[in-house]
Amino acid sequence: MDLQSFFVQSVTHYFKDAGVKWLKNLPFVIKEIETKFNVKMGQPYELSINYVAPARTFEGEEVVVKICLPGLGFESELAALENLKGGGIVQVLGSDAKLGVMILQKVSPGDTLASCESEKEACLIAANVYKELKGSIVKEENNLSLSTAKNREESLQKMIEEHPEGFGPLSRDMLDEALKVFTYLNDSTKKRYVLHGDFHHYNILKGEKGWKAIDPKGLVGEREYDLIQFMLNVLPEAGIEEVLMQRITLFTEQLNLDRRRLLLYGYAHSVLATAWTVDEEGGYNKHFFQTIESFKNMYLAEAGEWLSKK
Repeated sequence: MDLQSFFVQSVTHYFKDAGVKWLKNLPFVIKEIETKFNVKMGQPYELSINYVAPARTFEGEEVVVKICLPGLGFESELAALENLKGGGIVQVLGSDAKLGVMILQKVSPGDTLASCESEKEACLIAANVYKELKGSIVKEENNLSLSTAKNREESLQKMIEEHPEGFGPLSRDMLDEALKVFTYLNDSTKKRYVLHGDFHHYNILKGEKGWKAIDPKGLVGEREYDLIQFMLNVLPEAGIEEVLMQRITLFTEQLNLDRRRLLLYGYAHSVLATAWTVDEEGGYNKHFFQTIESFKNMYLAEAGEWLSKK
């Protein structure tokens, strides 16, 4: 197979030897999928770390085939797709955990929400899609194989232990502060839901009968947390804080969210999201980093004092 170079680089970077082995075996997996599910796959879309391609069943139905490395990531996405009921999420038509494959409803024409030129319209569309994501309430025992907001806190704690002097553009004080905010939010959470876990412009597609969310990572936590990744995407070069404020106001009003908790999640997650983007050369996502101070400033304007002073 002539695989896209960025796809090969991404898979080998994130999955090391397991990724190399999976790529080598991918042509045989595709043939097995076509036989088992009675589909004929077309050329893949632009790929990142999963192999995703349009396909047609023998009955003529258009579908999408998504092939992932079998394991926890695949299981989490499948669990989220099956749990997030309602019209706002793409439907699973078939799956095989051993092969790491999902047969998904095709969303056509499939334009992403990033193509929407109006900031307000994009936020309203996202809010309406989110209203349709009916994730169930999760009790203390989580048997869904899903990561949790507490796991995010633990991930940040581990990062601090591994980088006691700071990490990339993030100072030790900034990491410590974000950890304290995560701890406060997790300790004071009253209801936990199954969340999308990666809800942003590029994971919301336009269909013939409306917009739908795709590619959930799956997460257990508060709904306020689930909107933060949307906040961090498709930002302008200047005036970031103003755009964030507009998004926060619209989402809190449309979805009846707690504004202050949304701002605190924004601060904590923007620190963690920035850390995730730090590469071996010291590069990082500058938009993510810029939002950190913006979330803190907006919380100070709302609450009058920062959490660490309480």
